[in-house]
Amino acid sequence: MAGKGQRSVEVSELESAGGLGAHVLVIEAPYYKAIAEELAAGAIAEMEAQRATYERISVPGALEIPQALAQAVKAGVIGSDDANARFDGCVALGCVIRGETSHYDTVCTNANHWLMDVAVRHAIPLGNAILTVDTEAQALARAQGGREGKGADAVRACLALIALERILVDEDLE
Repeated sequence: MAGKGQRSVEVSELESAGGLGAHVLVIEAPYYKAIAEELAAGAIAEMEAQRATYERISVPGALEIPQALAQAVKAGVIGSDDANARFDGCVALGCVIRGETSHYDTVCTNANHWLMDVAVRHAIPLGNAILTVDTEAQALARAQGGREGKGADAVRACLALIALERILVDEDLE
């Protein structure tokens, strides 16, 4: 509970405020086309419902998602203190399905580690929907559902973090 001079911010408040005027970079890895399409459909539906705008870029696979985000930082279009940054946050969409080799573990660990490393290091509001599953059926079950699927969940997370950033920047916290 917030004391005198303090403010408690609820997640629902962050989610409802986040989309208004937000412009989001969507980085997607369509290695599994049907799954990628479902993730993107849910993400787009949620952004439209929240009145956020977006631009999409595509990379070959999940390992390239953090590299693309790092390139966007280097280009100054996201995560920059410069008022010229074009994007308020990022949503990552992809899927890694377990195979018969240890490659799955390498991809999952590195894609998620480096994605979060870039996001945290540069204070980028990030929604992560890189699915890590055992089967294609599991992936489709998580990706499908429009605004109830993992693509939409990632957008809600991103927009909540954008809203939090706006609150922290706009309010005197002392």
